[in-house]
Amino acid sequence: MSKAFTKENDSGDAAGDDEITLPPLPPGGKNYITPKGYKVLRDELLALIDDERPRVVEAVHWAASNGDRSENGDYIYGKKRLREIDRRIRFLTQRLEIAEISNPSVHHGSEQVFFGATVTYADASGLLRSVTILGIDEADSLHGQISWVSPVSRALLKSRRGDEVNLVTPNGVQQLEVIDVQYPEPSPEPD
Repeated sequence: MSKAFTKENDSGDAAGDDEITLPPLPPGGKNYITPKGYKVLRDELLALIDDERPRVVEAVHWAASNGDRSENGDYIYGKKRLREIDRRIRFLTQRLEIAEISNPSVHHGSEQVFFGATVTYADASGLLRSVTILGIDEADSLHGQISWVSPVSRALLKSRRGDEVNLVTPNGVQQLEVIDVQYPEPSPEPD
């Protein structure tokens, strides 16, 4: 059996109870998302339903009217694209149904890390990094955004400015120091 499926460390001993492990995922498996992220997903869903799907259905109908469907590239591609659109519509609908909208601006001015925080932290070598903790469906690592269920987020959540936290990595435990915690400004209430 592969070592990947056993609870043994390199010395061959069974893993001890005092080992640092990742905290468990929150019960209920909520899909936290910011209001902005929810709007982006909802806009994509509406665009697929109102614009793209009808356009592809029309193209498939036109291609089907041209005769032999088995060798009709427009028809074959259109049907494939229609299946992709329908799959994405189902996915977005399901994600939006279980979405738990959480506005990070309610924590503006707080020094504790919660969902929506932009956290600057230093690793053991002193390298500074800034990440924004967002929902699974809206996080984009290219823009310094990480999912709230990622190991880094789970290590940082509920810590405060100045705290040191342990990040469990495949190469061992890393210590991170929370340098700064920022939240977006609350938007003015509409009149």
